[in-house]
Amino acid sequence: MSVPEQVPGEHMAAEISQEPSVLASIVERQSEFADVAEAIAKRPPRFVLLAARGSSDHAAIYAKYLIEVLLGLPAGLVSPSTATLYGARPDLRDVLFLTVSQSGGSPDLIEITEIARSQGALTVSVSNTQSSPLAAAAELSVDIGAGIEKAVAATKTYAATLLSLYLLVDAVRGGKGADAQGIGELAQSTLDGSIEGVQRAVDRYRFVDHVLTTGRGYSYPSALEGALKLAETSYLAARAYSGADLLHGPVAAVNSETAVLALTSAGKGGEAMRGVLDAVSGRGADVLAIGSAAADVPAALRINVAQTVEELAPILEILPIQRLALGLSLARGGNPDNPRGLLKVTKTR
Repeated sequence: MSVPEQVPGEHMAAEISQEPSVLASIVERQSEFADVAEAIAKRPPRFVLLAARGSSDHAAIYAKYLIEVLLGLPAGLVSPSTATLYGARPDLRDVLFLTVSQSGGSPDLIEITEIARSQGALTVSVSNTQSSPLAAAAELSVDIGAGIEKAVAATKTYAATLLSLYLLVDAVRGGKGADAQGIGELAQSTLDGSIEGVQRAVDRYRFVDHVLTTGRGYSYPSALEGALKLAETSYLAARAYSGADLLHGPVAAVNSETAVLALTSAGKGGEAMRGVLDAVSGRGADVLAIGSAAADVPAALRINVAQTVEELAPILEILPIQRLALGLSLARGGNPDNPRGLLKVTKTR
């Protein structure tokens, strides 16, 4: 029996379309996050460290913002190689150590989690594979619950990781996920409402070679993720900058040949982007604004997303970016389900 030929991008397209239902199902499991939060409360941390790679690293940066703003705790990203390659063994007593990995199979993340646990940290894995070695290495585990993801480029697992981290942090501060209620419906309306805007952006940028992505605050991690998606699926030279950092030098390279994808939603981060976009627009950049406040900034194209509390905006902002990466890859003759040189699980040490 012959095996049906795969249609390029069919897995990525299907997994993007699944995101509203995945997000809704995660909110329904709020009690699971509350259980982990209760265990954390029994060993209140002095500060939080996060370990991750790739898309999960961007999710960890998002968690860093949540932890510092909502919990008032200092948080930082570790460099796993300081321990796995150089043998560092810091004192991690009274530290909450969160390891974020969609697969739960990266050797260096497993090893750094084991080391952190041996050095006194309370370790928590955040993974889409509950039976993974990472989940076994940590004392506590959070199940992302996105289901099997066939496309190499992460889509639903990224959005699911963001929401899972939000619900965990919210539960630690005593919340019950109230602001996340209805996130599935908002995701669906964002996907439905962005179809035409994404297609216009695909038509406009299909021949571009360089893209700059930017955002502030909670949205900055999804600017990072957007650059990664465009690079790995469409092979674009994509760079991400915080809106603040963009004005500290890189703006000098912006001109009329520069495509800028800017995340701007209602809230303090989006408000801080106005001056940034005034600056890049003044230098002739071609700006695509994505977010619930996209209508309020100078841009050549705009894609509006549903409005929610600022902390949850990145979950909605990433949806049209994923669709854009899919569309650009197909328009440029690629297959985003199987980008060249990439594997679903990257084995790093």
